[in-house]
Amino acid sequence: MIVLRMCRPDDVDALVMLGHKAGPGLTTLKPDPVAQGARLERVQRTIAGELPLAEQGYLFVLEDTASGKVVGVCGIEVAVGLDQAFWTYRMDTFVHASRELGLWTRMDKLHMSHGLTGYSELCTLFLDPDYRVNGNGSLLSKARFMFIGQFRERFAERICAEMRGYFDENGESPFWKALGAHFYRIDFHEADRLVALGKKSFLAELMPRYPVYIDFLPQDARDCIGKVHKETEPARRMLEVEGLRLEQHVDIFEGGPVLEARIDDLRVMRDSQLCQVEIVAETAADAPRQLVANGELADFRVILAAANVSDGVVHLSAEQARALQVKAGDRVRVMPQNPAK
Repeated sequence: MIVLRMCRPDDVDALVMLGHKAGPGLTTLKPDPVAQGARLERVQRTIAGELPLAEQGYLFVLEDTASGKVVGVCGIEVAVGLDQAFWTYRMDTFVHASRELGLWTRMDKLHMSHGLTGYSELCTLFLDPDYRVNGNGSLLSKARFMFIGQFRERFAERICAEMRGYFDENGESPFWKALGAHFYRIDFHEADRLVALGKKSFLAELMPRYPVYIDFLPQDARDCIGKVHKETEPARRMLEVEGLRLEQHVDIFEGGPVLEARIDDLRVMRDSQLCQVEIVAETAADAPRQLVANGELADFRVILAAANVSDGVVHLSAEQARALQVKAGDRVRVMPQNPAK
């Protein structure tokens, strides 16, 4: 069975392996055992209540219980930008008008911004390509919302998600080549590596001091703005189903979209419910697919199960209950995999 669970300190090697498979562009999943070990330690200290708000974060892994193999990872940062500025480009539209000539033009601009300071952030989503079947990607992405719904008090008023931006067939970012490369004078992957190591001061030191007119950029760079990497398109669609949208912010390196929402407007806040577990000998073959999460913090777990729900009771098989580490009578959070049409 495939189950999402809270990470453990011994997941370091698994995260390094996933980092090698993810390739460039996923800043928070570098194949660096020291960095990943430190992150796992940070999660444990977050759970224990030992960290200030600026340092708190959670990381979850997707595990194939039959083999014990970790096949995916996803995370949530509690409050970004409080320690180091969380830089994005903010997109704004300006109108230039001449009353004397009777002319006006509408121009889109990019401004360096840290307007998302204090937001919670969905991050570090990656699924092993061999496991992109049977709803595993949906479980990996949407399970984070179950955690937020279960522990709403641990998060901010608003949430965001930086999406991996577009790369061409040569593995290069046209947006970076047209804009960032001129200001930072280093290779994209080197800039990406420095950010992953927490060395972000150069962003403020070398960033453009004035707005960037989008119309001045080459067409291939303009086309990147708000566009995701081809492998990220399913992840974007899933987040949009859950209530996030592109509003005004894009990534400063790749131009990828930064999706945003009020947490209280997310689907999990209206469509999930707490149910009592009832163990059944066999679940109905035609039962709807549900996300089911236990109520634990340190050992939080979610599965995607065919399960009927009625009168506040969810019917689970013994195998499903074991995967969640719950027993009959326990309370779990349940939400349909997809919203009702």
